[in-house]
Amino acid sequence: MANTNTAIITVVGRDKVGIIAKVSAFLSEHGINIEDISQTILSGNFVMMMSVDTSLCASSLTEINAELQHIGAELGVSISMMHEKVFGAMHRI
Repeated sequence: MANTNTAIITVVGRDKVGIIAKVSAFLSEHGINIEDISQTILSGNFVMMMSVDTSLCASSLTEINAELQHIGAELGVSISMMHEKVFGAMHRI
């Protein structure tokens, strides 16, 4: 049975030092556990996807997504977070 508290976070932008550290520290501060992570560098572009468990987070996905977008703006990358069911529906072939 799928965890109803699972969300997908994507991070895309020019590679620079500290992206993973900043995002993971924010998630930890909000009680969000990283369950799976994949990242790569493609022609100098940083691409990361995370599957996270939000069951211990007191904030809504909307609030967390807004804060992540703010962090992304500071880092010069695009960060988005959505419920795994929404992500799955958007990326179904």
